[in-house]
Amino acid sequence: MRAVWFAAALAIQPWLIQSCLAATPPAVAGSPKTPGGGLTVSPNETLEMQGLSVIVDQMHFHPVFRDEKNAGIQIVLHGERIATDGAVRLNPTPEQWDPVPAFVKRERGPGPDQLTVYSNFPEQGFSYRLVITPEGTGFRVAVNMDQPLPAEYVGKAAFSLDFLPTSYFGKTYVLGASSGLFPRNPAGPMAKDGSGDPLPLASGGSSIVLAPEDPLTRVAITSDTSPLALYDARNRAQNGWFVVRALIPAGKTTDAIVWHVHPNVIKNWVRDPVVAFNQAGYTPDRAKVATVELDPHMKAPKDIQLVRIGADGSQAVALKGTIKPWGKWLRYDYATFDFSSVRTPGIYAISYAGHLFNPFRIAPDAYDHIWQPSLDTYLAEQMDHIAVREQYRAWQGLSHIDDARQAAPNIHHFDGYKMGPHLDSPFKPGEHIPGLNVGGWQDAGDYDIQTSDNAWVVRDLVRARELFGMDWDEDTIDEAARQVEIRKPDGIPDVLQQIRHGTLQLLAQYKVFGHAIVGIIEPTLKEYTHLGDAGSQTDRLIYDPKLGPNESNGTYSGVPDDRWAFTSDVPADDYHVAGALAAASRVLGEIDPDLAAQALAAAKVMWANQQDPSDRMDRPERGDWNPADLIDMAAFSATVDLVITTKGADPLYTNKLKSLLPTIKQRFAFLGGMATLALPYMDADYRAQLTQAVTEAKAAIDAEAAKTPFGVPVAMGTWAGSGQVAGFGTNMYLLHKAFPGIIGTQYTLDALDYVLGRHPATNLSLVSTVGTESKMIAYTHNRADYSTVPGAMVPGVLVIKPDFPEQKVAWPFLWFENESTVATTTSYILAANAGIMVTKGQ
Repeated sequence: MRAVWFAAALAIQPWLIQSCLAATPPAVAGSPKTPGGGLTVSPNETLEMQGLSVIVDQMHFHPVFRDEKNAGIQIVLHGERIATDGAVRLNPTPEQWDPVPAFVKRERGPGPDQLTVYSNFPEQGFSYRLVITPEGTGFRVAVNMDQPLPAEYVGKAAFSLDFLPTSYFGKTYVLGASSGLFPRNPAGPMAKDGSGDPLPLASGGSSIVLAPEDPLTRVAITSDTSPLALYDARNRAQNGWFVVRALIPAGKTTDAIVWHVHPNVIKNWVRDPVVAFNQAGYTPDRAKVATVELDPHMKAPKDIQLVRIGADGSQAVALKGTIKPWGKWLRYDYATFDFSSVRTPGIYAISYAGHLFNPFRIAPDAYDHIWQPSLDTYLAEQMDHIAVREQYRAWQGLSHIDDARQAAPNIHHFDGYKMGPHLDSPFKPGEHIPGLNVGGWQDAGDYDIQTSDNAWVVRDLVRARELFGMDWDEDTIDEAARQVEIRKPDGIPDVLQQIRHGTLQLLAQYKVFGHAIVGIIEPTLKEYTHLGDAGSQTDRLIYDPKLGPNESNGTYSGVPDDRWAFTSDVPADDYHVAGALAAASRVLGEIDPDLAAQALAAAKVMWANQQDPSDRMDRPERGDWNPADLIDMAAFSATVDLVITTKGADPLYTNKLKSLLPTIKQRFAFLGGMATLALPYMDADYRAQLTQAVTEAKAAIDAEAAKTPFGVPVAMGTWAGSGQVAGFGTNMYLLHKAFPGIIGTQYTLDALDYVLGRHPATNLSLVSTVGTESKMIAYTHNRADYSTVPGAMVPGVLVIKPDFPEQKVAWPFLWFENESTVATTTSYILAANAGIMVTKGQ
């Protein structure tokens, strides 16, 4: 569910090349003004009116991750995406990897104000068309089958529309003659046949009204054909939504299903403004600019105030100002409020349009602790092969000590891992691999070790130690005892202990295989969807097929729950690990000289082995990335660290780095900062070429930053981009340090502001517990509890195509907005420290 940092370089707009981030789409005019004030088809092929948008198959079911709850027909009502996945589905409460329709095309017509979407189920052997027609303030959707439904899917295939649980918790519904309450907690009813299938909350009527008492979320649906049923899909999986569905009748083709969907639209509804600012506050002397996000229908007042809050609760106006219009971006208008002139330390709040927004500080120490929770709590909680406690709380028991078994050849795992015909391993499929149950971090809200991401965490932490010191000590990390205690300092900087922990896993892979592997992950969906304590995901006993399923001897068991190792020898992954080990060797000497020496020796061998990788270019990488597309950038990153580690004394590395200058220039906005770290060890020509590259890049960087009101690159793909913004901030800091006459400091501060609150959709800090208001419900190991892990950075604001920026505040189960990962969070640690240095004039 996540992309490795290096692969992400291909999905970011790196200022000088085309990319998957895509250029910012053209501004969309305000909602259409129609005689009846109802929905009309927009130029973007959505249905629009003031207060309501119906997005028609702009986003599609994912080819790997299937149902991401961001496909089909979607409804944005009063500024909130309340419904998704309007499509034909084969299960009443579809889980993520259940069959999904494949999008074929969307076109205008057949009528003058209609849209038609063509989809099919290739494996199931049928196809269909959805015809969507505006009906006043609602719409008609017809399911037209291209041929009668195959007999085996009669009674299974249905048209469904999923509704967001957090929009309906505690509200009521009326289906036909029955009524009920949307439950906050899944509580059945369930089939009594042992299948684990949910039964409908209600069924049998031709109409349903959701939340009749709430004008903001009320939706009425009438079916002209099959009766409706309402399900709570959370009874099958915690990430399920409330599902309204109607079965497709046997033998029917034209108008097999016809629904009339009528959301209640409050006349002349206008979205409240979002005033976005850095939730951690500001240091006195830095620039301070808030962003004001405005509904285009709002008659926005010009006046805005900064209020100082006294110790007695009094409010005094510190600055009266006016907003400065910025323009339109996506569907909203934007303005800015500059209060840089206010430097007096204190507690402040912004007052605008009748709203007093939450307080923040202006203080010299505003940023002193903004990165520590990410290091001492989040990263500690993600540690693998170790037990983690925090005072009374057990974050996890001892995890994955039964690692790992050899994955079989020629398989494609449901989380994107692949294994071709070459195992690149001395072990047979299914055989236990000793030595891998040490170190590393569980990558994200799931529990796998993604090797490349682990390597980037090590490198980020080394950079943080070398550039910023980072002597913070809040944890006891005892590798020998496999125990971590948060809030119990042990006298050793946490950053060094975390670097050692990551190095242990990377070095273990090298010792076992002689190369890096793609990763280690659960073998079954049942294990993969595990939530909560990582220590209970497996039985921690090595699988022995000679034992029965309920037998164990204390070391071995008959339970085949051990994670799989995907052992492909991918050259780009080898480079990633070589660079991480080389970097780690520079700092580990402070606490573990022997491990430092082992790391450097392994780094040199791994790097040398990649100089002719031609016999391994067919090895599959995780996800859809082509390893050949990554190898030059991977070679660059590893070579930079070997140049630094060897202090430029070995021409093998310095010559290689110079040969990679075309790669550096091509992706300069992503790689340029890292390239500057080698400057002390390279010749004058290398510096001259970097100087030319940064001079040429600046105009493109500025032009790209000016495309949004936030001054940073905003992701436009299928994964929100806070990690990319954090990387941008650090990259620009490094370029500033190397070329202060060319690159200034505002880029880094803009990146910090974005991550900590000055972004679209909301003004929450995207780092949990950092700032006054932050993201407190996230896709972490404890997401089923609607909770988070302190210091975790979420991906943030996703642009739902074509133009709706979204950040679900209360619903944790959208990983593309809410899933924290170890590599993006350590990217934030770097960016936060860079921001601190900038505010100190360093």
